[in-house]
Amino acid sequence: MNQKAADYAADTAVMQTYGRAEIGFVRGDGCWLESDSGEKYLDCASGIAVNTLGHSHPRLVAALTEQAGKLWHTSNLYRIPGQEIVAKMLARLSGLDQVFFCNSGAEATEAAVKIARRAAYEKGEPERVTILCAKGAFHGRTLGMLAATDRPVFRTGFGPMPAGFDHVAFGNLNELRDSLGSHVAAVMVESVQGEGGARQVPDGYLAGVRKAADEFGALVIADEVQAGIGRTGRLFSYEDTAIKPDIVALAKGLAGGFPIGAVIASKAVGSAMTPGTHGSTFGGNPLAMAAAQTVLEVLSEDGFLAGVRERAAYLDAEIIRLQAQFPDLISELRGRGFLRGIRLAETVDLLALVGALRDDRLLTVPAADNTLRLLPPLTIERDEIDLAVAKLGGALAAITPAKA
Repeated sequence: MNQKAADYAADTAVMQTYGRAEIGFVRGDGCWLESDSGEKYLDCASGIAVNTLGHSHPRLVAALTEQAGKLWHTSNLYRIPGQEIVAKMLARLSGLDQVFFCNSGAEATEAAVKIARRAAYEKGEPERVTILCAKGAFHGRTLGMLAATDRPVFRTGFGPMPAGFDHVAFGNLNELRDSLGSHVAAVMVESVQGEGGARQVPDGYLAGVRKAADEFGALVIADEVQAGIGRTGRLFSYEDTAIKPDIVALAKGLAGGFPIGAVIASKAVGSAMTPGTHGSTFGGNPLAMAAAQTVLEVLSEDGFLAGVRERAAYLDAEIIRLQAQFPDLISELRGRGFLRGIRLAETVDLLALVGALRDDRLLTVPAADNTLRLLPPLTIERDEIDLAVAKLGGALAAITPAKA
């Protein structure tokens, strides 16, 4: 911890659960943030894949401002008209049927697990409680979702983990099949493991998961918390595979920065949830629904996601060029769309590189496996991609001379 960070930790009343950088941001515009000292930063972190449309998007500002002047909260004891609008949008876009609204990704994955187990119970299979997860997965920080990960860094010091979660090797269909049985309620999978190092599942894996789950009577939960809402160039990251999950967990980018979580389920599964089986005080409040409706409307406009894919392909080409320039420093390129991972050689200090980029006014995100994540707003333009890649190249060049 540097001296400024130590001074902050000593003076603040905020619990020290984050290794915060000593920067405070006060305003943003598009892909740019401005600090309280007036410095501007190119944001390729997006609040960890949250600011889908960038900062201060005029349509989001207008939607929230209008709703804030009408009504903030009533609770789910009453109909919330905005929920009905957004639920229909999500059902139509996903091809599923029913939506539950909450406030975060961990709440969404927790709810997805509850729905899967309850659906098995209602079918007369109460022994189906196990959720199969991948090694290296990250599904949230509640006690239940700590059990869904196998990484000690998240678990240590929190006592015994809740039962009912098993882990199989990432991308290994044979091991998955060997672990399936009448005890398994669902397989929960990230198409791209964001926190786990931006690892993308192998080609054909999701189709194999769907086939194996069907064979053994289990459900498929798609954790789209980080990879969904356009981040990979499709509204849902699994769409390129043509599979349909039974349950989808969403959060992060769904409301462009306003807290939200959502679970989408097929009617056959969602109908197991009856009054009293689950709930949320704040979930799906009118402000969140106004923001989510706006994000979905923008992403659904003709050409928007095609533009994301085109600019993401441009970023791909640029970081491939960067890898050729620094082959001793960049071991592997991972992920897709605007959830890109640059796995660095073990000789590279990831946190030091993130710090050097921040000093050069570029915000990035570290991940497992010594991987640097690039998570820009989906609205980033080519010239901003050029600037981000140039800054990254400069930081790598400072580690070692560029190769010819």
